[in-house]
Amino acid sequence: MENKKLTKKEKFAMIKEYIADNEMLLEFIDNEINLLNKKASSSAKSQTQKENDNIKEKIVELLSATDMQYTITEFQNAYEEMKAYSNQKLSALFTQLVNEKKVEKTIDKKKSYFKAI
Repeated sequence: MENKKLTKKEKFAMIKEYIADNEMLLEFIDNEINLLNKKASSSAKSQTQKENDNIKEKIVELLSATDMQYTITEFQNAYEEMKAYSNQKLSALFTQLVNEKKVEKTIDKKKSYFKAI
């Protein structure tokens, strides 16, 4: 058997099999499973995530308007609205965009350059 960690939902389902004759405990377990389902389905985006999505859209829009490659610092200096964000924040957002295949990353002499795909 694999060393797979069981989730709470799976554990409750296993317990449910053993106590099939106890109505009170069955109701409790069903309620707990419903609560776990609600918790899992309410994972909507936070306000910060929504703001970051807007920033990423703006980054792609600005990069698409030119064929140039930019380091993050050059990008901040080239576009006034990007100076409001820290280098670290933009670095994280550029990395997300690279992972989403919306931006291409090129490394030259230990410097990372980015351009739109």
